[in-house]
Amino acid sequence: MYHRIWTAGNIVLIVVSIVYIWFLRPHDSSLVITSQLFAQLGVLLFFININMYFIFLVIRKTSIRKIKIRLAKFSRVLMKWHIKIAVLGTTVMIGHAAINLYEIGPLIGYSHLKLLSGYLSIILLAVTLGAGYRRHKKASGFRKKFHRYTALTFLISFLIHMFTPI
Repeated sequence: MYHRIWTAGNIVLIVVSIVYIWFLRPHDSSLVITSQLFAQLGVLLFFININMYFIFLVIRKTSIRKIKIRLAKFSRVLMKWHIKIAVLGTTVMIGHAAINLYEIGPLIGYSHLKLLSGYLSIILLAVTLGAGYRRHKKASGFRKKFHRYTALTFLISFLIHMFTPI
């Protein structure tokens, strides 16, 4: 039951982000359009990685053996790509941030709420990546929890940034 709600929530967030980025925030500048493309790709990549938490939660909580087995097999494959997806997503987000600081920053001001929430999101992303790196090097219960909490905090900050109007 929960996995259906989570899946529906993910689909809704992705569709809403597509509509918001491409239809409610159109731009004429090719650089800003590139930035929007980077933002959309970053959204997809980070949603893939954040969903790792949900996959493991369903594996722990469900009593249906077929679902546990299917998700365990899927998670083994996805975990091999988790770090690569995070690095690619971070690279894309840095490109998005650089273009927006260059193009939009001078127009709206560098202390605009949209940019401030972007700064916070980049900082939280760096903390999440650092926590993930430390967890990868030497796993412990604390490092696992810290990485998970920083990732969820980053997700909240990232969603606030995404939906903050200019």
